[in-house]
Amino acid sequence: MRIVIAEDSVLLREGIAGLLTDAGHEVRARVGDAGALLAAVAEHEPDLAVVDVRMPPSFEDEGMVAAATIRERHPGSGVLVLSQHIETRHAVRLVSGGGGFGYLLKDRILDVDDFLDACARVATGGTALDPAVVATLVAPPVAVDPLAALTPREREVLALMAEGRTNAGIAQKLWLTEKTIETHVSAILRKLGLPAGVEDHRRVLAVLTFLRAGAAGPAQG
Repeated sequence: MRIVIAEDSVLLREGIAGLLTDAGHEVRARVGDAGALLAAVAEHEPDLAVVDVRMPPSFEDEGMVAAATIRERHPGSGVLVLSQHIETRHAVRLVSGGGGFGYLLKDRILDVDDFLDACARVATGGTALDPAVVATLVAPPVAVDPLAALTPREREVLALMAEGRTNAGIAQKLWLTEKTIETHVSAILRKLGLPAGVEDHRRVLAVLTFLRAGAAGPAQG
């Protein structure tokens, strides 16, 4: 196989290159960032690109973005991405793109035979997915409670806002000062991530968030 390796860690990059070379494969290029990877793939048209998910400059998802670009521009090149942790942002789209793609956690490299087998499968149009990656991708999404950051008192204030009460009315209901209620309301709007703007509009958005979360119910006095 003709192979291009993209890994910012020189030690790991050279280690992978050594494994592949010892197995009889030809490593055409060894690079440390996504830009150099795309240039190398365009130049060498490899059978396989082995790509680290996180690379310079931001060390976020440069490898995944580059992998998607390679899949689009060079469909004849297989792509095997390696990651320390599972990244799902682009994984579903890449996996659903068909064969010639693999996604392994880096510790799988320690099982040399399995790693080389995965490289061979991906280079010939097959797939190689780490069991942990598969488990993550098929797991049902975890529902996020938009009100999770609110304190019990803030939830109480929000419930009374949903009833249409003013700050003065909420203060009277809870036996608190209006100033205290204003502080609670400001905290609620901030924690819900509502953009700055007209106060009444933000209150409506907060109430809608409350209702969508299924938290509407009689406020406790």
